[in-house]
Amino acid sequence: MHARPAADIWSRTRHRRRVFLGILAVIVVAAGVFAADAIRRHVEGEADLVSDAGFYRVPEPLPAGDPGAVIRSEEIDSAPLGSTAWRVIYHTRDLAGKDVAASAVVIVPDVPAPDTGRVSIASGHPTTGAATRCAPSLGVDPFQLMEGVHEFLLAGYAVVAPDYPGLGVPGDSSYLLGVPESNSVLDAVRAAHSIRATGIGTDVVLWGHSQGGQAVLFAAERAASYAPDLTLHGVAVAAPAADLTQLMSDDIIDVSGVTIASYAIPAYETAYGADYPDGALSSILTTAGASATPTMASMCLLSEVSEIHEIADPLVGGYVTSDPATTEPWKTLLSENSAGSSPIDVPIFVGQGLADELVRPAATEDYVALLCSQGADVDFHRYRGVNHGLAAYAALPDMLVWLADVTAGRPPATTCGASWR
Repeated sequence: MHARPAADIWSRTRHRRRVFLGILAVIVVAAGVFAADAIRRHVEGEADLVSDAGFYRVPEPLPAGDPGAVIRSEEIDSAPLGSTAWRVIYHTRDLAGKDVAASAVVIVPDVPAPDTGRVSIASGHPTTGAATRCAPSLGVDPFQLMEGVHEFLLAGYAVVAPDYPGLGVPGDSSYLLGVPESNSVLDAVRAAHSIRATGIGTDVVLWGHSQGGQAVLFAAERAASYAPDLTLHGVAVAAPAADLTQLMSDDIIDVSGVTIASYAIPAYETAYGADYPDGALSSILTTAGASATPTMASMCLLSEVSEIHEIADPLVGGYVTSDPATTEPWKTLLSENSAGSSPIDVPIFVGQGLADELVRPAATEDYVALLCSQGADVDFHRYRGVNHGLAAYAALPDMLVWLADVTAGRPPATTCGASWR
């Protein structure tokens, strides 16, 4: 081996130093751009809030419109760098089939749409609350709960993110009610498709976390009958609230369960109250639980969590008189709003954190077993040490691989088989 001349070594060192400094400069510039963009988005997001109240107000009575028909839309100034976004108010249907208005955010990358239109990711968000003001689209950053939005945009997908009925646009809460939630997901895609500037086609993949998992699973079960004009390629979920009976039974003994129930009970009373004698649904609450529920139901989970805990903590073990999962009519209603009653005939991705104490791993495994027994094509992933809040982010790398396959028409991996458990 010959020693390199000192001049050659010095030349290579200078070259590497220039490359390093060049990379460092790019990083610094990029950091500056993203920091400036974050500041811009916050300032413009605050400005957007000024006009929100008028935008979300709809006529009473609501003029008739087909599901997915746009009532109004406006461009959002605070869209992330390299994208364009809109808030949209559109027609959808509630549990009884009544025409109601709902809100959503639509975001597309600033690149030309393909001739066939952009594939959209319909994104079901996790629980934010049940009160109108808790809608994700009303936040200073309305893109915050679109888990994977940046990755989807970079891959060329559009993202359509409904608030669900009762959030954003004033109206009855649809919290954990599978039919109206799923209607609003599918109708949001229809609304986005009708806004020509989005370039969105009719091809869609559903993606949801927690409550959003329940919403998109119901949408997958019902898409062929409710929205045959859309082409569904697959449904992906992370820690889905698939089995509400199991969810309530697991969680009613802790503060999370009390909070979930405080959102669900008023929504179910409004949706099903006419079908049962007065007080039949609320009779499951203790006196203290009944007194606290209206206040908790008016609070938003992300911004008022400490206030919710202050009320809910003393109610743990004393919020309900019996387990809703085994007490009628709650047992029947929770079963009706659990996913799995109808087979899903498109590929399914499921991600589950093994440290999740809200949607327990065993509940998700049971749901996957049900899907497999129905002949579904399921790609199931478990993530060690991952809790409920991080489930969607942990699942994203695997989900993106699955997504590329299903949108390209390639058969994705499946874990269903004799020994998958």
